This record gives sequence, structure tokens and C-alpha cells, in this order.
Amino acid sequence: MGKRIPIPRSRLARIGGGCLLVVLGLFGFLPVLGFWMIPLGLLILSYDIASVRRQRRKAAVWWSRRRDGKHRPG
Repeated sequence: MGKRIPIPRSRLARIGGGCLLVVLGLFGFLPVLGFWMIPLGLLILSYDIASVRRQRRKAAVWWSRRRDGKHRPG
């Protein structure tokens, strides 16, 4: 979206923060927490964990193709 948000330089802090966001996002039905925390946590985790990064990239390619109208169902 063209915006940059600073993330911690420490790998341990990034992984801890990403995991914390995902876990707290599971409690999204509570007033202060929200389900929006899950994708944000996965995005932060994708910086350090290759398997999460691959899934994020696949989702980005799928979304781009869908948005451009090149997606064929089935």
C-alpha cells in the first residue's frame, strides 16, 4: 500500500512479536483484540521464516492475478 512500518532489527524480537500477534489475533472476538492481527503477525514472520515467506508470495501473486482479471477458476 506504499506505507512503511518500522519493525525491530532483532530477529528474536521480530519472531516473538509476529507470534504474539498471531496468537492474540486468535482472540479476535474480544473487544480490544482483532482478527486483523493474524495477517499482520504472518507478514512480520515472513521476514524471517522461509515457509511463511513462500506462502505470502503465493498469496500476493494470486491476489495480483485475481485483481488483473487473469484468474481462471478451476
